[in-house]
Amino acid sequence: MSTSAQSPSAADPASPDAPRTGSTVTDRLVAANGQYAGAFTDPGMDARPVQKVAVVACMDARIDLHAALGLELGDCHTIRNAGGVVTDDVIRSLTISQRALGTRSVILIHHTTCGLESLTEDFRHELELEVGQRPVWAVESFSDVDQDVRQSIQRVRTSPFLPHTDDVRGFVFDVTTGLLREISPAS
Repeated sequence: MSTSAQSPSAADPASPDAPRTGSTVTDRLVAANGQYAGAFTDPGMDARPVQKVAVVACMDARIDLHAALGLELGDCHTIRNAGGVVTDDVIRSLTISQRALGTRSVILIHHTTCGLESLTEDFRHELELEVGQRPVWAVESFSDVDQDVRQSIQRVRTSPFLPHTDDVRGFVFDVTTGLLREISPAS
């Protein structure tokens, strides 16, 4: 046996520092990252999006934003949350995107059959009953996706923190056809 010192994970696969292999979804994703990193080359990009656009969209797993919009790595900033709604945190991200990283356009994308259409603000009350604390955030549920896109456009256009609000457009992505349908802003 060698007398050289081994790291705990190399010496003992049961060690908490030992890499785990495929026992959870996260383990599989980390393993996939190892393969990705093995072939990765630094693209030499800057954090400023080439297309100078920020896309705000729902986190729905059925929407491949880059493919749907014909975007490549480095083209845009992508901001996703439940519903793709414009919250204070989205305004925060857009403000940094515009003021520090040069974006000028904002695309808002909601979608058909969104899970937020089946939730209500009662969700917060149910959470409070379950965990003993009421969430400080709003669910931002909606029953009319077109109207929620209009509200999101208005929130972006009226934010005092965003210097570039002339090119803000909103869409509904149809999850069955892959097509975007543009929503006219409120008059």
